[in-house]
Amino acid sequence: MGAILDPLYFIVSGVMVRFYDVLSPIFGKDSGVSWSLSIMGLVVLIRIVLIPLFVKQIKSQRALTALQPHMKAIQTKYKDDRQKQSEEMMKLYKEHKTNPLASCFPILAQAPIFFALFTVLNGIAKNNPHGLLKGEYLTSIAQAKFFGASIAESFLGTSDSTVKIVTVVLIFVMSATTFTTQRQLMVKGMPKMDSSNNMMLQQQKIMLYLFPLIFAISGVNFPVGVLIYWSTTNFWTWGQQYYVIKRNPTPGSPAYEELQRKRAHKAKGPVDGTVIDQPDEAEKPSDIAGQRKQPKKKKKKK
Repeated sequence: MGAILDPLYFIVSGVMVRFYDVLSPIFGKDSGVSWSLSIMGLVVLIRIVLIPLFVKQIKSQRALTALQPHMKAIQTKYKDDRQKQSEEMMKLYKEHKTNPLASCFPILAQAPIFFALFTVLNGIAKNNPHGLLKGEYLTSIAQAKFFGASIAESFLGTSDSTVKIVTVVLIFVMSATTFTTQRQLMVKGMPKMDSSNNMMLQQQKIMLYLFPLIFAISGVNFPVGVLIYWSTTNFWTWGQQYYVIKRNPTPGSPAYEELQRKRAHKAKGPVDGTVIDQPDEAEKPSDIAGQRKQPKKKKKKK
């Protein structure tokens, strides 16, 4: 297993080391800022690489939205035969080349990176280094602090009260950003649907409450550096999703309707209900358009 994951350890630690080499002359060799920003840089790089997958996720979600009437018809037709209903649903997905689990793809794609980072940072705390974090790099990151807490320590792995406080705060941030990101999608980014027997809406509701709960429970085992990684990627996801919802919302969603209203209002301009100031009766045309030039008298010839 170790031989299979070794290349991933080298990639993750190698990216962190490259960022650290750039940042350490600015913030210091043993600075927690240098290593914390290196972990954030790892997030940014990964999320840029995953942009095509994010685009595919958006397209798949919108395809599922368009299929809602067909899905409802299948559910109604085979309401007493769950097996047949599932078969027809899978046939429908296959015909339209979409996947109901597409919203999970970015998380699944990050899972190996997440596990590699967890192993690398956990190895530092246990003096069992992986990848390129050896020698002076290992000494430096082992001393690095994030708000007074060692980057390689976890809530359950230490008795240090500072580490426990910092990890609790980061676990809360990680869980809260997971919840708000999913809620943003459901409230503004999804079309209004009938909540009864709707697979897509039920899936989104499960993700809304299940993922934050999973992160809150499992977060006590994560090193501080992993909590920084996951909180940063949540903020990135929220911002990326906010941009898509605002600029290119799903047809039928509240964000789409709001965008249409803004465009309609902008296209109308200052008409239909907009009061245009009229000049007072006492005002002369010359007062509005500028003073009228008086005709010049012609000079008499001598």
